[in-house]
Amino acid sequence: MWYGATGQGKKDFNHTQCWEVVKHCPKFSVIRTAPTVVLNETPLHDLQSSDSPMESPMSEDSPIEKEPRPIGRKAAKAKRGINSTSNSSKFLEEIARQNALRIEIDKKAQEDDRAMAIEFAKEREYLRKEREYKRKENEEKKDRETMAMDTSHMSPETKQYWKLERRAIMRRKLFQDDGPSNTDWLNDENP
Repeated sequence: MWYGATGQGKKDFNHTQCWEVVKHCPKFSVIRTAPTVVLNETPLHDLQSSDSPMESPMSEDSPIEKEPRPIGRKAAKAKRGINSTSNSSKFLEEIARQNALRIEIDKKAQEDDRAMAIEFAKEREYLRKEREYKRKENEEKKDRETMAMDTSHMSPETKQYWKLERRAIMRRKLFQDDGPSNTDWLNDENP
């Protein structure tokens, strides 16, 4: 009746099945705010029947009336903008905090790396000195054996070799202990 009265179509309303399903939904409920309208002597709102959306009266204490109106798109976007601003500031604060922690961790790692490098250098130096000490010790032992060697039973060529070895040891000892000195007495041909 309402469909035909408002001039929505020249045909009759054929979707009564659909209307039966949705007539009690809040979207299709009609809330009266004005007096009854009459078109062509036919009242638009019939108070006796509740088959049409315009004919279902709403009570004053209806729960549909008391439901809050949903927020619109503009208001939702504005609200999201406010929240995103506070969220972005929180996010930026968190990034700054994480960067400060990362810098602190990096400094600590660098300090640890430097300390480890110093320790490794000390250890390498210690090992180098130990090898040098052992080398010198072995050289001195060999020199002592060379100096103490009995050449009386050897051939003249072997005696000459060991004589030259002893002179080289003596030169090393003199240059090592006193620095360069006069070593002409080593060069004479007498044994």
